Amino acid sequence: MSLVSYPEPRYHGEGGEISARFRPVTAAPELAGAAASYHYLATGASTGGEFGLYRVDMGAVPSGPGTHFHRTISETFFVLSGTVRLFDGERWIDAVAGDSLYVPVGGLHAFRNESGEPASLLLLFAPGAPREGYFEGIQDVAGMSGGERAEFYLRHDNHWV
Repeated sequence: MSLVSYPEPRYHGEGGEISARFRPVTAAPELAGAAASYHYLATGASTGGEFGLYRVDMGAVPSGPGTHFHRTISETFFVLSGTVRLFDGERWIDAVAGDSLYVPVGGLHAFRNESGEPASLLLLFAPGAPREGYFEGIQDVAGMSGGERAEFYLRHDNHWV
């Protein structure tokens, strides 16, 4: 059996420190769009690049990206409420509250809300890339030229299939 060990210590103090950050559920989303609202729970900047954690509240209108992969980050989906269709590279799965999908670096994936009802999920990216720029910029993609769109996706490590 292969055991994964803990990484080398990164904190070398003696008594710990007060550094936790609390975010109440009532906090407004950082980005509210027509199809979804994004709550930046822990950005790559706030975690020192360790991970990024986002809550996405999707409306009842069908939405979500097509099949793609990332070269630099893994992505994990955790459904909080509703039904979200998750693509694992081979098949679409109707995921419900409590279901999760881990996508390693390079793994094909997609997600959509096609239920006709609101749905909510957590997105975890590791390491913590600046996904806020992607979420904020994706709303403007339709107005971009082909070259601008290609540069936007490349800058945000989104590779469509």
